[in-house]
Amino acid sequence: MSDSQPHRIAKNTTYLTLAYVVQKLLSFAYFIFVARMIGVDNVGKYVFALSFTTIFSVFIDLGLSPVLTRETAKETSRANSQLNNILGIKTILSVLTFIVVIALINVLDYPTATKTLVYLAGIIMVLDSFTLSFYAVFRGFQNLKYEAVGMIIGQIITVIVGLAGLYLKFPLYIVIIALLANSFFNFLYSLILLEVKLGVKPRIKFNSLASATLLRIALPFALAAIFTRVYGYIDSVLLSILSGDKYVGWYGVAYKLTFALQFIPAAFAAAIFPAMSSYYACSRELLARTFERSMFYLMLLALPISFGVIALADQVINKIYGPAYAPSILPLQILISSLVFIFLNYPVGSLLNACDRQARNTFNLGIAMVVNIILNIVLIPDYNFVGASIASVISSALLFFLGLQIVPEITEYNKAFLSRIFMKTLFSSIIMAAWLKFLEPSLNIIFLIPLGGLIYIVLMYLIGGFKKKDVTIVYEILSKKY
Repeated sequence: MSDSQPHRIAKNTTYLTLAYVVQKLLSFAYFIFVARMIGVDNVGKYVFALSFTTIFSVFIDLGLSPVLTRETAKETSRANSQLNNILGIKTILSVLTFIVVIALINVLDYPTATKTLVYLAGIIMVLDSFTLSFYAVFRGFQNLKYEAVGMIIGQIITVIVGLAGLYLKFPLYIVIIALLANSFFNFLYSLILLEVKLGVKPRIKFNSLASATLLRIALPFALAAIFTRVYGYIDSVLLSILSGDKYVGWYGVAYKLTFALQFIPAAFAAAIFPAMSSYYACSRELLARTFERSMFYLMLLALPISFGVIALADQVINKIYGPAYAPSILPLQILISSLVFIFLNYPVGSLLNACDRQARNTFNLGIAMVVNIILNIVLIPDYNFVGASIASVISSALLFFLGLQIVPEITEYNKAFLSRIFMKTLFSSIIMAAWLKFLEPSLNIIFLIPLGGLIYIVLMYLIGGFKKKDVTIVYEILSKKY
């Protein structure tokens, strides 16, 4: 590794992490405005259209983009020919997938407004898949700056077009048009920059032998992507089919709030994955220590956030989204309880992937996906969005425990240490939540959130849950300095 390469990796990670955080914040704020302006039923249609097409989008890419990144990183001179073959494959797959999407939404006999949203979302699905391949080449060249810039500019375009259209009283499809403007910008932006910055000229070609090789290499990535997409979005689709758009709207708000926080464990995973890969080869002791500390730090964050939101869920929903979304309070309280499993699964998954257990990790994801689908089908007819929330929690817990049982096969970690920390964190979080609930009638959420954080930190410090240096390390990991 050259002297400049660690600096390049750190710089690229910083670019993408900052862009991801900014994009998530803009997206979250935008969704709040959209939800308040278009109402529960229309939010349900919007969430359904995106969830429906997102599930099918994986059948266009089929894991080809990460393969393109990996192969380009190995030999940059082959980037153009490999990209062109992948574009040929994707052209065929995008036509077939788009036809399936149109046929299925018509078979399901949805109203015209929902069909229109799905048709538009289908175009986004195709554009985004091609853009993903363009950015995959940049990743192979270890240049993430342009992707980061495109991510932020694209989200700004979405916000401007969407809010302007809603203010001017455009029909509901303007919220999808706003996303389409983002996708079209990133498609052209990444396409042009490939030629200008890298000298790569995308062309649609199809070589049967090369394509077969690429698809064979991409198979593990494709399976993981399919399981992830279905697992992440099938609940909203089934909820729409079995209960209706209004329930999807209420559930979507709770789901958005819960999963908006995933950038926190994602930042940890980005920091620890390379270290785990290295330690697996040279030091099992350091591997165990890295795993323990990442679990420890994420426990410190996940439990108080979860219990704090449970305690303040009514204020969170009513203040942010308004009284029309009051039914979202219960699903939010249920969904947010899965946060500890979601957070802790990042170091577990990173360990499995870093230590040659990626096939087992994919298998676990497949099991969780099947269980999630079955639970949704069983629970939604009687319990609608509450049933979908319960299904999500159970499948998240299952995925975590399936991965955790493999960890001792890789490294012996200190179970007693993590158990003690979990109990101390749980105790402090419960006491904090109780105080928040007691003070809630007399204080606004703006004051309750920092007060809750202060109560939790003081309690944890007093019972020896963490030391001052641990707070510093958490900050450094999240800011990419660790």
